[in-house]
Amino acid sequence: MAAGSESNRVDSNDLNDLEEFKRKQAQELKAFEAKEQRELESFEHKEAEELAEFEARENRVFEIKIDRTEYKVHQRTLTGKELRELPKPPIGPDRDLFEVVPGGSDRKILENEIVKMRDGLRFFTAPAQINPGRA
Repeated sequence: MAAGSESNRVDSNDLNDLEEFKRKQAQELKAFEAKEQRELESFEHKEAEELAEFEARENRVFEIKIDRTEYKVHQRTLTGKELRELPKPPIGPDRDLFEVVPGGSDRKILENEIVKMRDGLRFFTAPAQINPGRA
């Protein structure tokens, strides 16, 4: 019996050691992943700042169209509200703004939505409410 109880004690110690190892390994992995995430966010932030500085230095211009009228914008992103203010007079609340999606469904742009600019981006407006059967 003594040999059996000693064997159980060794097995119990081994299990405790294994659980402790797993716990430490999980903590180290969590710390590593958090460090990597912070470094990635820092890199992406720095890269975005450098790109914005470069584009500002180069006076980057994006050519976009709204209802077939061309606009030149310098910002890398614009909100739906800012896009609606480009035409003079601005696009009113009685019209919706859509991004033309080649080969897909056109996408409605909400006022608080951020749109990443690129050359050739096209938008159109349409009545906000369509009443079927009215002439």
